[in-house]
Amino acid sequence: MRMREGFCGWYFKCQSEDESIALIPAVHTAGGQRTCSIQILSAHGSLAAALPGEHCHIWRDRPCAVLGGSLFSESGIRLDLHTDTVRAAGSLRFGAFSPLRYDIMGPFSWVPAMECRHSVASMRHSVDGHLRINGRDFCFRDGVGYLEGDRGRSFPRRYAWTQCCFDGGSLMLAVADVPLGPVSFTGVLCVIQFQGREYRLATYLGARAASIRDGTIVIRQAGLDFTAALLDRQAHPLQAPIRGAMTRIVRENVSCRAFYRFRRDDRTLFAFETPRAAFEYGYP
Repeated sequence: MRMREGFCGWYFKCQSEDESIALIPAVHTAGGQRTCSIQILSAHGSLAAALPGEHCHIWRDRPCAVLGGSLFSESGIRLDLHTDTVRAAGSLRFGAFSPLRYDIMGPFSWVPAMECRHSVASMRHSVDGHLRINGRDFCFRDGVGYLEGDRGRSFPRRYAWTQCCFDGGSLMLAVADVPLGPVSFTGVLCVIQFQGREYRLATYLGARAASIRDGTIVIRQAGLDFTAALLDRQAHPLQAPIRGAMTRIVRENVSCRAFYRFRRDDRTLFAFETPRAAFEYGYP
């Protein structure tokens, strides 16, 4: 029986005053073959380790993955990776998660045959521990983390994504071309947790991308207005799926300069520039 083409992966971002790193365990199936990978992204560059599929397992409904000797879970990460390209070891411990009030996909979670489904496990949690990756040390003491996942057949043709943990909150924005049968549309998913409140801007709530241009994204929904602007175009390559095969190259910076502004009813709730944003921008 031919295995269905597709992928499932989780994105573990860890941030401190000095370092930011993202670890991405994934399982992918294409051409009847199942493989898995661990990608590691930092300000110093990106690394990718391919692993045989028979030694890997990943959960779709919760952030848990076992890939060879490495374990990724809600409580932390144990890294034990020794390949031709990556030698990594160490462990990280996570504190209590800050989950969303309900599924980020909203009613789209019930729509069959979506090209890509997004999930957010934690907008913010504490991170402590130490990793050593290809001779470089990454130390986290009272750091912060973010955790999301994707699954489906392929990454969107065009998309932009950004995430940032900041003083008093955390935010995530994803804008993408969404094919749905014979039509397609620009889908919006945005969540902001700030000062104990959760704000959501999404297509299913009436949000629209008012502008996507020159690295700046403007989202509007009723009395809410959110702007994210990429200020640093340097980024590192990551592998992304096309019908399950990790043959596409996208570019992401896990720690770059960006500007964010959030307004409600013409009142600015926050506006700041940060050097610690994660950003992917796949529009012209």
